[in-house]
Amino acid sequence: MAHNTQQTHGPGHGVGHGPEVDPVTGATTTGHEWDGIKELNNPLPRWWLWTFYATIIWSIGFWVVYPSWPLISSFTPGVIGWSSRGQVAGHLEELREQRAAMTSRLDAASTEEIRNDPELLSFATALARPAFGDNCAPCHGAGGAGAVGYPNLNDDAWLWGGTLANIEQTIRYGIRSGNENAHVGDMPAFGRDGILQRPQIVAVADYVRSLSGLPVENQGNLTTGAQVFADNCAACHSADGTGNRELGAPNLTTGIWLFGPDRNTIVDGVWHGRGSVMPAWEGRLDDTTIKALTVFVHTLGGGE
Repeated sequence: MAHNTQQTHGPGHGVGHGPEVDPVTGATTTGHEWDGIKELNNPLPRWWLWTFYATIIWSIGFWVVYPSWPLISSFTPGVIGWSSRGQVAGHLEELREQRAAMTSRLDAASTEEIRNDPELLSFATALARPAFGDNCAPCHGAGGAGAVGYPNLNDDAWLWGGTLANIEQTIRYGIRSGNENAHVGDMPAFGRDGILQRPQIVAVADYVRSLSGLPVENQGNLTTGAQVFADNCAACHSADGTGNRELGAPNLTTGIWLFGPDRNTIVDGVWHGRGSVMPAWEGRLDDTTIKALTVFVHTLGGGE
């Protein structure tokens, strides 16, 4: 280990000749020589060896004191029974104890009472932020601004309503989630199911764009599109295109588009239909967290 070498003259291929003293360094050799290079016998420094031995002793002590050795279905717990998971659980329990009084108040209050109580509102917001980040932000964005196909929670365009009661129902039961209390309402696949032909769908797409003041490529489509809309779309979106919250049918006159306002996107939606899903959070999140999330989402800017 850590041996120096000294090159000498003469043949040799790993032949051991016994220890001898190297005339240049004065160190003995190991007796090994390779192609004229002799290996010097330079032992490791004692301080290094003692440090190495100490680390071995330390590791044995660590194995005894802390969890370390895997077993078939568990692991050795160590004599002090410490684990990082247990430490985190302890910290969480301490946090729950610190929050107990405010959590009890939050449990007993309605969402309206929470909104009107500055102290409860502040506590609910602090509780909801990490829950929103963990469960809602992947779809709606960290600030609730949404994305294509995921509603912006900062504006005032609500498919199912933006009151506290509306928001709580949506969070608790979801949309098309399979829960018996979930919001339900699908847009038919007019093209895929053969209800409308492509020229009719293109015409109604142009007409829908005109409802929100967007430019129309073919003005001649507006008359046909208006008739197609009246016959097939008005039942859900209303005759003037202002939508129906009972069905989750969006207002087509606001200029706010969930999937995009371009003609191809609208044609695709009419052809294939729409029916996005939001999961039901009841059973996944506790009632206190759902209540806090309700108030938090309401305060993002678009609550009614």
